[in-house]
Amino acid sequence: MIAIIKYNGGNVNSVQNALNRLDTESIITDDFELIQKADKVIFPGVGEASSTMKLLKEKGLDLLIPTLTQPVLGICLGMQLMCKNNEEGNTDGLEIFDINVKKFPAKDIVPHMGWNTISEIKSQLFSSIEKENDLYFVHSYYCELSEYTTSVCDYILPFSASLQKDNFFATQFHPEKSGKIGNELLNNFLKL
Repeated sequence: MIAIIKYNGGNVNSVQNALNRLDTESIITDDFELIQKADKVIFPGVGEASSTMKLLKEKGLDLLIPTLTQPVLGICLGMQLMCKNNEEGNTDGLEIFDINVKKFPAKDIVPHMGWNTISEIKSQLFSSIEKENDLYFVHSYYCELSEYTTSVCDYILPFSASLQKDNFFATQFHPEKSGKIGNELLNNFLKL
């Protein structure tokens, strides 16, 4: 079973619909026991960092998520909240990835929205995907490049399009909105 973390925010229904297209059963839940027993966990996110972290803390999910041992996939804001600190609301994150999330300089159009190319791919999430593919992004803040970076996108400056540390995977782009390539990535996650 795949658990999609419920916290009154995010793009949980879009993620569940993408899993349905892959004939994969999932449950949207904030129940600790169900999340801990799940084969895989998806931590989606759309919204503002500080209010989302407040919701996670109210439910105790901020303490649960970093302790999970099965494969976990953070998406968009989910990825950013897995980091140490986010400039949006000066929000402390879950500290799974020891990097900071910064606001794009306002010298170009922000948010970064639409299809963009990823490169420098190095993760089993991309095992069946050719390099230099376009994926769908919507964000005003970015994760710094680091030792955890598994793909790079360039918008105003290079940033981490995806991250990995142990059983924790994360994407800044939305695989559930990225067509065939996004479906392949989700399928690769399901096979881990």
